Amino acid sequence: MIRRLGVALAATLAVSTAVPAAAADKVTLLLNWYVYGEHAPFFYGKAKGLYAAEGIDLEIQEGRGSAVTIQAVAAGTAQFGYADVPTMIRAAAKGAPVVAVGVALQKSPMSVMGFADKNIRKPEDIKGKIVATTPGDSMSQIWPLFLKQTGLKASDFQVVSGDGQTKLNAVINGRADLLLGYAMDQSMKIKDATGKDVYPIMFADYGINMVSSGIITSKDLIKSNPDLVRRFMSATTKAFIGAEKDPNAAVDALLVDLPKAGKKETLLEGFALTTPLYRTEETKGRPPFQVTDANMTSTVDLLVEYGGLEAAAKADTKTYYTRDFLPAASN
Repeated sequence: MIRRLGVALAATLAVSTAVPAAAADKVTLLLNWYVYGEHAPFFYGKAKGLYAAEGIDLEIQEGRGSAVTIQAVAAGTAQFGYADVPTMIRAAAKGAPVVAVGVALQKSPMSVMGFADKNIRKPEDIKGKIVATTPGDSMSQIWPLFLKQTGLKASDFQVVSGDGQTKLNAVINGRADLLLGYAMDQSMKIKDATGKDVYPIMFADYGINMVSSGIITSKDLIKSNPDLVRRFMSATTKAFIGAEKDPNAAVDALLVDLPKAGKKETLLEGFALTTPLYRTEETKGRPPFQVTDANMTSTVDLLVEYGGLEAAAKADTKTYYTRDFLPAASN
């Protein structure tokens, strides 16, 4: 009798242990562009199992521009996107069902940059120089505000125009002294191509307080699966905190996943240029993504004045972002 009970108990245990655990949610994160140092925290989070711990099977895909990423998220072909939040605001103002659930870069990475050995370190040094721009991109739209803030006039320098690669080539080949670009992106591309250091004059240092990259998702996903959004932002917040503390591990994780993403030293340097943009004076000491209402309002105001956004967008800036899905969100 005892033996039969033992056999029955063993059979019951075998059945119970054979029941599979709940399957992880398959999630696609579409980046804003080809991978560079700024993206290291996502790979860190995946490598350290932070997403898996939240029941998320994460696939990270390279992007082809923020506008494309936003379209994919709006259409539901990617659950989350890492994209330029001002570009998302423009899309949302025109009806795209997207919202920012975390703003990573709360200070603008926009800058005007050139080779460090040319000693162009402040706005006055731009006088008499040649500046390469891409007409219509986000930086060229805000460039007039930078000129206004720094007392420069358009007649103080020459301009050459072209697409993103043409702009890079102009500086690399000496046809321009400077270009408009993101401090942690184009500067690293120039350094990779030439081995020479680049010095960025940051727009943010001259009172241009605009947010930049952030996590976006669709309003449909927020309605249908708010728990997934919450879990994704919990894992992503931990990933950004961990990567900030251990940038070497973050870049190593990126290179394990994408060995051809770049040189470790420039990826590290690019990431080092990114982390100071995570917080403003108002959010110093807070976890990542905790953008303030004032920062978002300032961004919308600047987009209305300089970025072609309709004035009606000022009516309710909170339609473009939420902190409700962040760990210990401060509202």
